[in-house]
Amino acid sequence: MYPFLFHSVFARMDPERAHGLAFAAIRGAAAAPGVRSAVRLTAAPRHPELRVRALGIDFPGPFGLAAGFDKNAVGIDGLTMLGFDFVEVGTVTARPQAGNEPTRLFRLIPDRALVNRMGFNNDGSAAVAARLARRRYGRRTPYRPNAVVGVNIGKNKSVPESGAVQDYVTATERLAGHADYLVVNVSSPNTPGLRDLQAVRHLRPLLAAVRAAADLPHSPEGRGAAPAGTAARPGAPGPPARVPLLVKIAPDLADEDVDEVADLALELGLDGIIATNTTVARDGLTTAADRVAAIGAGGLSGAPLRDRALDVLRRLHARVGGPDEHGIVLVGAGGIETAEHAWERILAGATLVQGYSGFVYEGPLWPRRIHRGLAELLAASPYATLADAVGADARKAST
Repeated sequence: MYPFLFHSVFARMDPERAHGLAFAAIRGAAAAPGVRSAVRLTAAPRHPELRVRALGIDFPGPFGLAAGFDKNAVGIDGLTMLGFDFVEVGTVTARPQAGNEPTRLFRLIPDRALVNRMGFNNDGSAAVAARLARRRYGRRTPYRPNAVVGVNIGKNKSVPESGAVQDYVTATERLAGHADYLVVNVSSPNTPGLRDLQAVRHLRPLLAAVRAAADLPHSPEGRGAAPAGTAARPGAPGPPARVPLLVKIAPDLADEDVDEVADLALELGLDGIIATNTTVARDGLTTAADRVAAIGAGGLSGAPLRDRALDVLRRLHARVGGPDEHGIVLVGAGGIETAEHAWERILAGATLVQGYSGFVYEGPLWPRRIHRGLAELLAASPYATLADAVGADARKAST
């Protein structure tokens, strides 16, 4: 049904409007007990062999939704209802931001790709932090399943490079106490100057400052404490003792720069690296060149990104090794549509994988298909667990 719905309805609509309608439907389903239960019975992960421990967290599986879909932490329950093993919200900036002027989201259907120049449109760190606190300790609805929630933070467009560190620190101070892990986004192409922060001379002080801010208590009751007058709901996870910190990098970095980021991650003791964000490249597209030119600037995601994202992941793994060697967890993202794509990232060194564009083209049963396919691939492999499969290709190459 979904391919018919996509091509007959969604593909004829403005992509941002279609996103809003689809997301509203997901949230509405999660708020209706009967619908919610039926969807969960169909879509929820049911393959215990896919459970994975990473970043000090127990994940029900390795497949999460990348940042960008739920920018404001308003649909976590609905997205986990569909079977995503974790949800990364954001990108969230210190202050609210409207983002770039519409139209700012485009489909390249022949390439199964998206181009976005959203510009970090979000409600700001204070609003998102309050929303996450209500969800954790919640009094709004009885349906608050425990879910792994990452928070992706970025810089406000109006903040100059000289103020970038403090901007990230402000967002961190507000959000770290409500995140299972925190991601520093310095790789979106849609905020002027942001990618310059990937240079190690800028990235080192930025990540050091964010790490220090994330480790501070952020309320009189302690970091991530329940809002005044509330109590944690039964079974709700408390805030982690130390919020894992990851950095998300662009696929457009030169190989030498990828190596430098990997070395910096080792130097600073980062917990992980996400490879990769969207690309500004437009090579090898099937979509007509005049259509691509008319769309203009923005980050390209989806299938055309797959090969480069995989190359960057392999290079990072060669540099930092597996999570048991230096404690750095690699997260594979970019162009993942099938279980085979996810499995390829795991063999290349990813402990976790993320998708976004594939959700647009594959629909609400996408996580279920990924889980089922991964379980079949693991069963047919020589590996007893997913952890055994992480980086297996590199180990084979070295023997």
